[in-house]
Amino acid sequence: MGQPVCGEESVCGEESVCGEESLRREEPLRRQEVVPEGERRQSGRMPAVPRPAPLDAVAAADLAAMREAAAELQECRRVLTKAGLDVVSEVLRGQGDFVEYEHYPHDDVFDADSHAQYYYHAHRGGAREHGHFHTFLRAPGMPPGTAPVENTGTEPWPQGDAALSHLVAISMDAWGEPLALFAVNRWVTGDAWYRAGDVVAMLDRFGIDHAWPSWPVNRWITAMLRLFRPEIKTLLRHRDRVVELWAQAHPGCDVFEDRRLEVTGSLPVSIEGRIRALDRLRARSA
Repeated sequence: MGQPVCGEESVCGEESVCGEESLRREEPLRRQEVVPEGERRQSGRMPAVPRPAPLDAVAAADLAAMREAAAELQECRRVLTKAGLDVVSEVLRGQGDFVEYEHYPHDDVFDADSHAQYYYHAHRGGAREHGHFHTFLRAPGMPPGTAPVENTGTEPWPQGDAALSHLVAISMDAWGEPLALFAVNRWVTGDAWYRAGDVVAMLDRFGIDHAWPSWPVNRWITAMLRLFRPEIKTLLRHRDRVVELWAQAHPGCDVFEDRRLEVTGSLPVSIEGRIRALDRLRARSA
């Protein structure tokens, strides 16, 4: 018998807007209840997010990928800046009024080859945050044999090819610069739940390799998941620990549907700071 959904209902139960058929050839993600920034709930004492691995402990191949990603991000910024744009203004361009909780672009962005997916949206009440990107990988793009954990709760999860996994969210300021990365509970994005190790194995498979709605934005998001791989790995492992401890502290509740647990952890990020750190590491190794 499934467990009850615990916690208060949150403030929004809208669905994503479906317009014309997009090149995704997939249904947009259904809108899940979300809690505005400033009201993100996490009752009880949970462990702090640990420090990510230092760069000098990162494998050489991963460091090379991070340096390539840094160059890619700088190039995306260059071409957007020349047009007076940034990542946020570009993803919202031509989308009409910016409405809280709606997905932008309205049909999400999907790559039919990699099965990667993302959208941008905002909650009410953000002080520094303008909005955030949610990134996903759908089941056909995952490593062979990858499967979600067993759903023993009350709410259905997406199945088959639709059994997508949330990877990480990217918090953005109004000037198009990333503020932080964060991980979330299952109910926030309505995905299936995969163990942290399986999600980490998905990261290199995320890629949006087409020009809709914006080639530089698609390249930018893809590169962000490369440049900050140590932070994402840390957030995902911490996420699993938080969920485990939450379930122990709230017996009888379906932890994946508990509205009191939304954001499991976040880490601040800076593209320029990461580039400087990579340059210092290279100088020490020379």
